[in-house]
Amino acid sequence: MLAPVVPSTLLQPGRNCWRVENAERASFLVDGDNYFRAFVESARKAKRSILISGWDFHSRTRLLCKDGAQDCELELGDFLNELARRNRHLHIHILIWDYPVIFGLDREWAPFYGLGWQPHRRVHFRYDNTHPTGGSHHQKIVVIDDTIAFNGGIDLTCRRWDTNDHSPSNEHRQVKGTAYPPFHDLMMAVEGAAARSLGDLVRERWRKATGETLRPPAEQRRVFRRRAAAEEMKTSRWPQSLPVHLKDVEVGISRTAPAVNGDDGVREVEALYVDMIAAAKHCIYIENQYFTADKVGDALLARLDEPDGPEVIVVLRQLSHGWLEELTMQTLRTRLLQKLRDADKHQHFRVYYPFINGLKEGTCIDVHSKMILIDDDLVRIGSANLANRSMGLDTECDLTIEARGRKDIQDQIRGLRSLLLAEHLGFEVEQVSEAIAEAGNLREAIDRLQREDRTLKPLNESPQVSDTLLNVISVADPEKPVGLADLAQIFSPRSTDVGIADASPVVNERSEALGTPTGPSWGKLAGIALGVFALTALWKFTPLSSYLEGNHIMSWAREVGQTWWVPILTVLAFTPASYVMFPRPLITLFAVIAYGPVWGFIIAMTGIQLAAWTSYVAGKRLDPATVRRMAGAKLDKILQVLRRRGLLAMTALRLVPLAPFAVEGVVAGAMRMRLWEFLLGTAIGILPGTLTSTVFSDQLSAWLDDPRRINYWAIALVLVLLGGAMWLVRRWLISAAATSSPRHGVSDARTI
Repeated sequence: MLAPVVPSTLLQPGRNCWRVENAERASFLVDGDNYFRAFVESARKAKRSILISGWDFHSRTRLLCKDGAQDCELELGDFLNELARRNRHLHIHILIWDYPVIFGLDREWAPFYGLGWQPHRRVHFRYDNTHPTGGSHHQKIVVIDDTIAFNGGIDLTCRRWDTNDHSPSNEHRQVKGTAYPPFHDLMMAVEGAAARSLGDLVRERWRKATGETLRPPAEQRRVFRRRAAAEEMKTSRWPQSLPVHLKDVEVGISRTAPAVNGDDGVREVEALYVDMIAAAKHCIYIENQYFTADKVGDALLARLDEPDGPEVIVVLRQLSHGWLEELTMQTLRTRLLQKLRDADKHQHFRVYYPFINGLKEGTCIDVHSKMILIDDDLVRIGSANLANRSMGLDTECDLTIEARGRKDIQDQIRGLRSLLLAEHLGFEVEQVSEAIAEAGNLREAIDRLQREDRTLKPLNESPQVSDTLLNVISVADPEKPVGLADLAQIFSPRSTDVGIADASPVVNERSEALGTPTGPSWGKLAGIALGVFALTALWKFTPLSSYLEGNHIMSWAREVGQTWWVPILTVLAFTPASYVMFPRPLITLFAVIAYGPVWGFIIAMTGIQLAAWTSYVAGKRLDPATVRRMAGAKLDKILQVLRRRGLLAMTALRLVPLAPFAVEGVVAGAMRMRLWEFLLGTAIGILPGTLTSTVFSDQLSAWLDDPRRINYWAIALVLVLLGGAMWLVRRWLISAAATSSPRHGVSDARTI
């Protein structure tokens, strides 16, 4: 008898996935209500370990919400604390992105400052700041006792809960009394070896972020005997209410990890997307929050060029979150969609957004999914957006199951596609499946199932910006880290302080990982330029243009500036702006328009120095433990720089910051750095950036008065001078650091 032929696999560890592991059971969870219920049920069965990795976490996240009930049954923070209190063997580890303060308006600051929600002593809360500049920790994984794991696009945070009906109004879809629009997303649950591998992934992320090594639950046998512990691990944590869609399947785990801190980086997510698209025979069905990834777009372009290529159905959200995202990610999406439409000579490409009647003006169903289905053979759900940053800059994790000829898996993949379309179109799953079978493709089936109150509508966008502005906007979606010179390396033990190096091997390791400085902070310049272009685009291409016409702005700013207290208020405004990471160049812009470039520059420098002084004073008065919570893992880097060279170090930090402006000031004050060194170093370090902001603001002011008055030569000259000045300052820093004698015996007064 001939052995059965096993279909070849698309999953290749080391190329487009990390591991391929068996899942005893697997299920697809659509939308937050289903996921949160499954999570609660599994977490209640936890014995030793709950691992949570996410982009965000909020202790006030509402769980177990029911129709007709006045309130939800649980809040996440209280729920986790109660689990820890009831089981003295249970440890809960939560690792989230160490986000910039600018994201703080939508996030929970309590764990950051030790206020509000107080995690139980066995609930360990940490921030991950190991990502490169501009990157984020974006994986959304929960692992319970290494027996069951959830992975996908839903964080355990607010504004994620919703039911499958996505009704225009739901009493539980609100945060602090403010309603948010319908939210659509997916997760995948896996049990067995696949869950253990996801546990390994989160534990490794934890080790890199904190330096602590977590043991797998199976190795935690201090209380029970070995046999008892083994039996404990065999007990299923699978939620009884969660239907099992698949049994005994192979699951591919694909990651994105940036090249940082000596790591080479991983681009398995991108490689698998390209391979999956190339493997499609009949149909590619995509749901995603973004749609800007260049290489994924190229792969789709190649398939659309084929006369008998697969149909490509893409479901996206209609609107962006705010004008800045509209200007950047939505504009880049429009460009890619236009390329695909231009290449769609065989009419295989369709793009839709889900519509439901009754939504508030300016809102839409928030499609947050990160999933793709290929024919009836491949299903993939994860955290990776179809954006360049998810291909190489952020940390991501996707799970993929391929049928390999198994009819049960093919049936479930078809069923998931029909379920999603039924949700979007407002029909029963059986009706959608029948329509697809009769039509023979998704395009005609969707056309047949149109209705007025709930449907999938074509997403029609046309480019409204120039190619030049598009190239600038592309900075918002990089596929690899933006190279900022890390001037901490200037003060590494190899070039200066041998005594400290010998006493601190950890510092040696970190200094080597930082790499050699490569030049001026071109990323910072690009950020300034992007801010100016974004502001200009806001004035030109949004409804605000009627209110923000150039002459009106100029006359208003100059009229307001005549009031005696406005210059004082402008100086004072730099202080709160520095703490919340509001763009300081915007305040400089107002000062230049109101008072001219000279006084605008003086006001900006004065305001920034005042903001620096307040952070320094706060650092001297704050408790050291509070300072450590504020600075997090960045504190060690800042301390090593500030302790070594005083004025020299402060200048370097302000030129190329290792942490937010206010945090650096707080740390400098807490370690009792000399005030004159701090203020003078701040003044020298911020001088190039402030001068650049002043020149750009002055030229923008001229453009608002009369576009013909703008002096492009002046802009080019200041950029050249700025680049040269930063290069000379850098050379001076390196030379001074190499020739000056090292400081030994750092006093206790300068440590925290």
